[in-house]
Amino acid sequence: MNFDLSDDHRLLRSTVREFAEGEIAPVAEELDRTKAFPYEIVRQLGELGLMGIPFPEEYGGSGSDTLAYAIAVEELTRVDSSVGITMCAHTSLGTQPIFLFGSEEQKREWLPELCAGRKLGSFGLTEPDAGSDAGNTRTTADLRDGEWVIDGAKQFITNAGTDISGVVSITAVTGRENGHREISSLLVPNGTPGYEPGPPYRKMGWNASDTRPLTFAECRVPEENLLGERGRGYPQFLAVLSIGRIGVAAMGVGLAQGALDQALAYAKERRAFGQPIGSFQLIQAKLADLSAEIEAARLLVYRAACEKDQHRDFALTAAQAKLKTGRLAVRACEEAVQIHGGYGYIEEYPVCRYYRDAKILTIGEGTDEVQQMVIARAMGL
Repeated sequence: MNFDLSDDHRLLRSTVREFAEGEIAPVAEELDRTKAFPYEIVRQLGELGLMGIPFPEEYGGSGSDTLAYAIAVEELTRVDSSVGITMCAHTSLGTQPIFLFGSEEQKREWLPELCAGRKLGSFGLTEPDAGSDAGNTRTTADLRDGEWVIDGAKQFITNAGTDISGVVSITAVTGRENGHREISSLLVPNGTPGYEPGPPYRKMGWNASDTRPLTFAECRVPEENLLGERGRGYPQFLAVLSIGRIGVAAMGVGLAQGALDQALAYAKERRAFGQPIGSFQLIQAKLADLSAEIEAARLLVYRAACEKDQHRDFALTAAQAKLKTGRLAVRACEEAVQIHGGYGYIEEYPVCRYYRDAKILTIGEGTDEVQQMVIARAMGL
């Protein structure tokens, strides 16, 4: 068992870290404050090959693996979660369905633009009545004269309403069989008549990422926009969610590490009672505990990524990693704010933003309670 990263993975980590610290960190506070989508950063991410890391070169990807993807997500989120989720949702949710289930024509049409970051992909599963109960899809798609006619709504969708948003993969009820709803996956390009991204949500965090509801009213797409086999949309999207959990778990590690970095630097500089607060054992204990827990969580995320790269069943490990890292990110950010004292409550300090960004990691991509269900079932309960 080798815990060392390869030369390629170490080079990627240093490259992304340098980019994040040099290009993202100086503008992260302003992007968050103004709620501005980071178009220039996304363009640069595309030029660096980060928007298509785990996809084959023949489709415009970087030809790398899931571990490389997790490392990149971690390093981006270490500096800014809005950039991290933009890249994470685009790659693991927006692009994966087309790569995994799309026809060769669909792959050739969409993947080069998506992998280059010139277009963003989004993933339309969640609905007003289909959150944790993801199979309770109400959006419908009727096949009429060679076209799917889509009616319904999606919510909490990332990357669907930007100037460079290209396509959304959605689930819809396409019929009934033996009293059960037949759920299929469909591709809906941005700009299709009847498809309208709604106004962006006002959120607690992730302010520079694009999150909004979608509506479909007599929205017509060609019959060949069916993604994969008809009636297989639900299991397809569950498979994509498992992949997405690796990315969100990597975000949890990155955010926790970023909070620790900030708290450690502050503890060395801030003086109280005539000495740096980092010299007090209470502060040292907080930082030491976080360091140990972050390293353990990182190894769990890397294991999930390696299991996927080895074509093994990674769903359990991904759920464990997502459960552990989301909670850890919240705790790490809380401790970082506490160490900063009153300054941690002020927006000029990054830990304030980190704290607001952390909570969604226990909710998005399946709540903690959903992860517990997945884990319990794997235990035979």
